[in-house]
Formats: sequence, C-alpha cells, structure tokens
Amino acid sequence: MGNQIKTVLLLGALTGLLILIGDLIGGKNGMLFALIIAALMNFGAWWFSDKIVLAMYRAREADPTSYPHLHAIVRRLTAKANLPMPRLYIIPVMQPNAFATGRDPHHAAVAVTEGLLRLLNEDEIEGVLAHELTHVRNRDTLVSAIAATIAGAIMVLARMAQWALWFGAFGRDRERNGNVLQLIALVLLIILAPLAALIIQLAISRSREYMADEGAAYMSGKPLSLASALAKLDAAVRQLPMVDANPSTAHMFIVHPAYGDVIWKLFSTHPPIPERIARLREIAARMGRLA
Repeated sequence: MGNQIKTVLLLGALTGLLILIGDLIGGKNGMLFALIIAALMNFGAWWFSDKIVLAMYRAREADPTSYPHLHAIVRRLTAKANLPMPRLYIIPVMQPNAFATGRDPHHAAVAVTEGLLRLLNEDEIEGVLAHELTHVRNRDTLVSAIAATIAGAIMVLARMAQWALWFGAFGRDRERNGNVLQLIALVLLIILAPLAALIIQLAISRSREYMADEGAAYMSGKPLSLASALAKLDAAVRQLPMVDANPSTAHMFIVHPAYGDVIWKLFSTHPPIPERIARLREIAARMGRLA
C-alpha cells in the first residue's frame, strides 16, 4: 500500500509540474493547453503502446506448438492469480530479458527474448513470468505509460518555452504582473523541469519493480528462483548489453537492457539487482523457502 500511495503522489507531482510550466508559459490558457497535450499523449499511450513497443523489438507471437512449456507456465500462473491469459511473444535477440505491455489485463502481452529461454531453467523462467504478470495485474504498464507521456509533455512544453523566450512572446504578455520574476521562474523551469520529470519517472518505475518482485514471489511460490534469475540476467546483460534498445522503453524490461551505457546507468529505471535479490531472500525467509 505504501508503494501505491507513493506512485499516486509521484504521478501527482508530474502532473503538477506539467500544469506549472503551462501556467508560466501562457497563464490559464497555457494550463489548459498543457492538460490537453497530456490527455492526448496518454490516450495514445493507453491505446497503442503495446503495438508500438512489440513492433519496435520485432517481437513475434509465440506459437503454442513451438513453445509449449512457455504457454504451460503462463497458464499455470494466470490460473493461480485469476488473470486472463496474455498474448505471448518472442523477441529475436540473444540478451536474456523480458517485459510486459498492454493497457489492462484483458489486453496484455508478455514478451521474452530467445536469450532468456536459453539461459534460465524452468523455475527461473516461471519467476520472471510471474514478475511480468504481476506488472499486468497491478496495471504497471498503464502507470508507466502515463508517467512517460506526462514526462514527454513536460519536455515538449519546456521546448516551447524556450522558443517563446527566444522570440520574446513571454515579454509581450500584458495580462501578467511581475514579468521579471515569472521570467526567472520560467528560465529555471526550462532548465530543471525536464530533469525533475525524469527523476520522478525513475522513482515511479523503481517502486513498481519492487512491487512486481514481491508479487512474483507469492504468485510463483519461488522467490529464490526469481532471485537466481535476476542474478543470471544481471551478469548476462553486463556481457551483452542491448545497444539498440530505445531509452524510452528501458523501464519495461525486468533488468535494464543497456547496462554498459554509463549515461543509462546514471539514470537507471531499475533498483540495484543486489538489493532486489536481498529483498527476495527476506521474502523467502518469511515464506519458509530458504532452500
């Protein structure tokens, strides 16, 4: 519950930042414009995000005949969690990784890479799939899409504010008082708002990862298998970073796909793997699953 409240507060902070920068650009009209941009971008993310990201990684649907064990594991987990069966996809890359997408549990998709199926044993695969199904159950795919689109809208408004200052549009707003102070505030927002939006987005993503790990531990009943899978995935990603991965989708994967990139590490959407493993071991102790 604490993480859920934190997510709501962080989304509220993102929305507030969006409205603030819209207000500084154009007053009430600017606030309305900012909200319209956010609404349009959120609708697009809600309706099309799954199709876009699956196409981005050339994912192909996993045929039950070719991948019977994958389908069997997911059927077992969804039955236990009372979830509808998602569409399953295979990503044709050797880096072991996985993600979930879709606007709700009835329109969800889970994608795993060929590398993951080759590296992990069945219990570890089950732990990873339980993690992704927990994201689906918690509607994290929708939350992350909303966070990403609001952050994107903030970036757009910050760029618009730069153009407004460049052409002197802000200075010609006669309906405002104290333009000098507002100009200073706008300049600071242009510089700091995109960074603040990114930090808030990262905080949302990290809290959801911890929740998905915990949910997966109870859904699969195998917290140590997920811990083992995370350790293997972390080591493999260090050796084989996904260099062509899109930064806007990094938060979706169970482990960060571009570990070797210094900038991506600095602004990682994921909590440290050792900390995630330590939490899973604590859960295993509470469940009496230390072996």
